[in-house]
Amino acid sequence: MKYFIRVTVIISLLFVLQACGASRKSILSDKVVTTETNVATKKMPTAGKSIPSRVIYTKNADPGSLVDFAETLIGTRYKYGSVVKEQGFDCSGFITYVFNHFNIQVPRISKDFTNAGISVPFEKSKPGDLILFTGTDTTGWVVGHMGIITQNEDGKIKFIHSSSGKSVGVVISGMSKYYETRFVKVIRVFQP
Repeated sequence: MKYFIRVTVIISLLFVLQACGASRKSILSDKVVTTETNVATKKMPTAGKSIPSRVIYTKNADPGSLVDFAETLIGTRYKYGSVVKEQGFDCSGFITYVFNHFNIQVPRISKDFTNAGISVPFEKSKPGDLILFTGTDTTGWVVGHMGIITQNEDGKIKFIHSSSGKSVGVVISGMSKYYETRFVKVIRVFQP
């Protein structure tokens, strides 16, 4: 009986793993690579469906002023779950702090930005747009990290974010291979 249960569990696990592999392949086949930047945009077949759409009211705030203010925070340390400058920020805590400085209410966690704003092609991004990435686990394509675009020069962008990696804290980064593999999309929350 024990042998039968073990065999049944192993066979069940194989079916589950095979199903996960198939869905992973279908996600990868949905990649669209832009010719100008060679950065992939991943379609999120399941990640965005359970997350409600969000409208962010930016009022008359200027995206350039928002970026300027964000840059004053460079060097603030990383602290998971925090929106308090003196303690440090996680990535979405940093976004919350910056936008709240301009009296703009935004979601508190990065995943809730999945369906916020308007998706913008990577090469058309501009300062003030938000860039969304998966978390460190790229198998689910769920947004888990984000930053604010600070510049776009001919498709080469830089973004400011609170990094928990080697940089540890608020820094400006470029699109390295590491971020290219985690890139989900760019969203525009400021209306023209």
